[in-house]
Amino acid sequence: MLRSLTIRDFVIVDRLELEFGAGFGALTGETGAGKSILLDALGLALGGRGDATMVRAGCERAEVAAEFDAPDAEAFTCWLQEQGLGADDGGLILRRTIDAGGRSRGWINGSTVTLAQLRAAGEWLADIHGQHAHHALLRAEAQRALLDARASAGPLAAEVAGLHREWQRLARLHREAEADSAGSARERELLGWQLRELEELAFDAGEWDELNAEHSRLGHAAGLIEGADETLAALGEGDLALCSSLRHLGGRIAALAGYDPGLGDVRELLTAAAIQADEALHALRRYRDRLELDPLRLRAVEARIAAVLDTARKYRVAPHELPELQRQWQLRLETLEATADPARLAAAEAGARRAFEDAAGRLTAARQPAAQRLSAEITAAMQTLAMAGGRFEVALRPCEPTAHGLEVVEFQVAANAGQALHGMAKVASGGELSRIGLAIQVMVSRDSAVPTLIFDEVDVGIGGRVAEIVGTLLARLGRDRQVLCVTHLPQVAARADWQWRIAKLERGGETLSEVTPLDADGRIDEIARMLGGVKITATTREHAAEMLGRDASGRA
Repeated sequence: MLRSLTIRDFVIVDRLELEFGAGFGALTGETGAGKSILLDALGLALGGRGDATMVRAGCERAEVAAEFDAPDAEAFTCWLQEQGLGADDGGLILRRTIDAGGRSRGWINGSTVTLAQLRAAGEWLADIHGQHAHHALLRAEAQRALLDARASAGPLAAEVAGLHREWQRLARLHREAEADSAGSARERELLGWQLRELEELAFDAGEWDELNAEHSRLGHAAGLIEGADETLAALGEGDLALCSSLRHLGGRIAALAGYDPGLGDVRELLTAAAIQADEALHALRRYRDRLELDPLRLRAVEARIAAVLDTARKYRVAPHELPELQRQWQLRLETLEATADPARLAAAEAGARRAFEDAAGRLTAARQPAAQRLSAEITAAMQTLAMAGGRFEVALRPCEPTAHGLEVVEFQVAANAGQALHGMAKVASGGELSRIGLAIQVMVSRDSAVPTLIFDEVDVGIGGRVAEIVGTLLARLGRDRQVLCVTHLPQVAARADWQWRIAKLERGGETLSEVTPLDADGRIDEIARMLGGVKITATTREHAAEMLGRDASGRA
């Protein structure tokens, strides 16, 4: 679960350090006080989008750090190991900064990570349902993704999409082969001739540097020999040779150092110089032994360079680009050869289609029972959400094969008894859509393995008895995992295990957001405010205490 959240200079938050509890927690306060800002900050730490507007005015950067208990899942542990990350004492700290220029950085347990890695980790840690999440359920792709997630068919859906792409690729090649067999033959012949020329040249990019280095050495061999001989003579021949002189001078200074220790540094320097000069002498002798004039080899190297340059000019590329050109031509030739036999391509296309249809059939088989279960569960939930007699159905309508399978997924609803089922976008009013969307989110979250569920004003558009039911649903979820909910409804907040009030305050001419954990009396006052507005009466407090299961003094 989420242990703590630390926020610095984020929108209207200057500094906040929050410790979270288990169960169901409610975040309440006036509109615009900054309730959703806290969730935006958490979303940023989880790899969400961020920009310079999130940095508090006048500050250099915004910083958010969220500490979680590491999920006890083998797959997550394996993922951490693959990324070179680890969980410290069973904890995981996700940190994110955004500077005033919009540049962003992320860390997991102190190690720098990409935003993709932050998002991947966040998918294991928390699931955020935004206040407009129910609108996304009107989109066909969102409905299909939700059903596939419920059916645990995400990998199979990805496999189906890949097989469909391969089938379509082979179908396109088949069509091209039948349409332009003569032109393809001419291009194959030209490519074959060009590739043979490059294969005979047998050139690779690494050889080019070696050829130029060898040519430089052979072309200047006379000067290299002369210079090496001259240096060898100066270092090692005669009484005045440098190596002998350094050894003699080193011995002389060593003797004098016996009288004056102040010469010790000079003695060490001369000794080191003598050793280095002697090493240089031996290295230069080995080099000189290998050095010789070789005009035949020089001509061979020059001929090789000329051949490479001529070929590169012919095909209008730099010499080092010839191997890449050869690779591209080879790939093109293989593609053309693959399209040279329409009958073979037709067989390959048919095989790819069978593979797709087999996987798509398995996807359909996985979707059908999941669709039935989800339909029954949402229909049952609608009966408690002031939609008695209403029905919900996940329809699977057969269609022509697509990358998404052999059927179109559509959420259909009948809001009242006796009505026919139609697509959600056509029949659901705003309030009905909110309630149905909330029911779907709660049902899907119930089956999720994510330890922290966050709902941001998902109860918009409901009230009264329905709000109490929503609060009960969220409280039930809170028995098994951590649930956080930003809400304006006292019926929902009253069902929470703990509650924070978020409010605006003025400090030094700035508007800032403040978070206050509420005790029993504080919760009564806050629920009363949510019930009665600005003026809180004794009756309002009594009603609030009753909702919380306490008397007006705060005693349970």
